[in-house]
Amino acid sequence: MKVRWLGHAGFEIEISEKRILIDPWLTGNPVAKNKPGEFKEVDVILVTHDHGDHLGDAIEIAKNTGAVFVGIYELSQYALSQGVKDTVGMNIGGSTIVKDLKVIMVPAFHSCERGAPVGFVIQHGDESVYHAGDTSLFADMKLIGELYKPKLALLPIGSHFTMGPLEAAKATELIKPKVVIPMHYNTFPVIKQDPHEFEKLVKKFAPDVKVIVAEVGKWIEI
Repeated sequence: MKVRWLGHAGFEIEISEKRILIDPWLTGNPVAKNKPGEFKEVDVILVTHDHGDHLGDAIEIAKNTGAVFVGIYELSQYALSQGVKDTVGMNIGGSTIVKDLKVIMVPAFHSCERGAPVGFVIQHGDESVYHAGDTSLFADMKLIGELYKPKLALLPIGSHFTMGPLEAAKATELIKPKVVIPMHYNTFPVIKQDPHEFEKLVKKFAPDVKVIVAEVGKWIEI
């Protein structure tokens, strides 16, 4: 499995020759290094909620590449109305198969205009990824870890709009992934955080979990 942080909450993931984008906000993102037009072959686009810094360029990329757009039902209907040809509308607690990938929609505690905010677990064989979306810490993250055993967790640490480093470290303890990558920080002054402080806290709460502080635009082999 390969992962590339696109900045903020955006990720590009390769699992078993499938290319996945999650929350691809590139246009107007002050830390992004990629442009929407650079993505020529995408299989699936997952969007956690409809705030502009998460929905971002998902509709444009889906229309340009033919990727399947996956989101909560109301958001998928919006994407359909905007010209996306292939959408999958889900709801919290449900799972589906998209391009041979199992996608599970899990809760996130945040806000949005269409439907509800969510997180995703993506599984294929022994590979599994949990993208928490924008969320606070919540106790049922332990169930996500127990049921789906994500190898990789992508967790927000920016505080103000989501959980901060302390809460995200506790989330890591609950989920027990093999690897955790912090996200949703340092895009704007209001969510400025030191990811190495998160790393220190994870060593305290979940010392067996490897923390990778990703560099925007750089691929990581997990």
